[in-house]
Amino acid sequence: MSELSSLTLAAARDGLRKGEITATELTEACLSEIEGASALNAFVHNTPDLAREQAAAADARLKSGDAPDLCGIPLGIKDLFCTKGVASQAASRILEGFSPEYESTVTSKLWDQGAVMLGKLNMDEFAMGSSNETSVYGNAINPWRRDGDGADLTPGGSSGGSAAAVAADLCLAATGTDTGGSIRQPAAFTGIVGLKPTYGRCSRWGIVAFASSLDQAGPMTKTVQDAAIFLNAIAGHDAKDSTSADLAVPDFEAMLTGDIRGKKIGIPKEYHMEGMPAEIEALWAQGADMLRDAGAEIVEISLPHTKYALPTYYVIAPAEASSNLARYDGVRYGHRAKLAQGDGITEMYEKTRAEGFGHEVQRRVMVGTYVLSAGFYDAYYNRARKVRSLIKRDFETVFSDGIDAILTPATPSAAFGLGEMTEADPVQMYLNDVFTVTVNLAGLPAISVPAGRDSQGLPLGLQLIGKPWEEGDLLNQAQVLERAAGFDAKPARWWA
Repeated sequence: MSELSSLTLAAARDGLRKGEITATELTEACLSEIEGASALNAFVHNTPDLAREQAAAADARLKSGDAPDLCGIPLGIKDLFCTKGVASQAASRILEGFSPEYESTVTSKLWDQGAVMLGKLNMDEFAMGSSNETSVYGNAINPWRRDGDGADLTPGGSSGGSAAAVAADLCLAATGTDTGGSIRQPAAFTGIVGLKPTYGRCSRWGIVAFASSLDQAGPMTKTVQDAAIFLNAIAGHDAKDSTSADLAVPDFEAMLTGDIRGKKIGIPKEYHMEGMPAEIEALWAQGADMLRDAGAEIVEISLPHTKYALPTYYVIAPAEASSNLARYDGVRYGHRAKLAQGDGITEMYEKTRAEGFGHEVQRRVMVGTYVLSAGFYDAYYNRARKVRSLIKRDFETVFSDGIDAILTPATPSAAFGLGEMTEADPVQMYLNDVFTVTVNLAGLPAISVPAGRDSQGLPLGLQLIGKPWEEGDLLNQAQVLERAAGFDAKPARWWA
């Protein structure tokens, strides 16, 4: 049965349409895999009854000949997406027992296509983290292990459950969200493809907010072609989201021509970070050679404000988070602390938030509140906004000079061991986002493609950054890189 769950989305779609397999068979194969993979802790709210019901409806639809691309395809949904009647906790205790009465726009589009929901996936609490160690459900575990070493590794964060589930063939694809690299970093750590679309390409309505000017939903898939198919299903304007762009959605899959001759690919000199592992540097150089061999022109470029990206991000994101998370107060829904006699509304807020929010969320809320306070607003938040504009302008300048895409590493290392980066030094963890946060600050599309392995056998990813709204070109370039790299390794199956 596991042969079915290991299919790509494109292969499953074709098999379903030809009648070679049914949505029910495909769904049962995935449910069986999930049942045997509890050690990964990827799925945290299973919905087998709903999955079987949706699969049966998909089979009827397939028989009638009305079969959109995702009809009958079993998916995992990150716990940040509100799903009607299914627990949606954002991996936080403060949303314990919350079952939405509405569906996020992204998941609505998926169900309209006839996709099947297998369940909700683990993640960092409120999407705040780079290792999936801040979840109320416990750590998600990377299906990959170092050669000859049984230590548990992080699948990355915040979309760690999504990455682990796709890499371990528990589902055919999954939704993720990316605020500072939370789709691309876990994709790189687990050897899958992760696409962060242009800000505004996919609706944010019904997705629990972290930082509203940075958050963007996107696909986590086994191949670039699958990412194109998935993006077609979830992209588009939504009147319920004021930041959603009213632009036509092209056929991204049809744009995968494999021809990148004459394209100019930029290599930013500022991304050659001090202390970067030699393996990452070598893979980056190999990636550039692969694109050059396919007919692209490789050009060194400068993004001079890159060095300010991390501090800028870690002012803006916590500031927006402190505002967004103010709604969790124990009054209307979710967790409410038990109060002592004489406690009033203030004590209820304080106790509920102290019990409901984990340490990392508390830290970022405090940082955000501080930088927005009267005495520090100009010194920190306003200054960060100005630097963000300069970072965005760097990209605009490069693209206006004829660069079509930018090639960088996806992460500064391969997956690290759970517990290796201690809470005593959160900045060490934040450095994992060094290659990804610029993309969110500038609102650009970017994709992580598995391109090789390190000396310990762990996957490494390369990142391509594209022009705004040109995901089709970006995906085409990514597929050329994917084919040239020829990464087809799978993790050794230790979890079942």
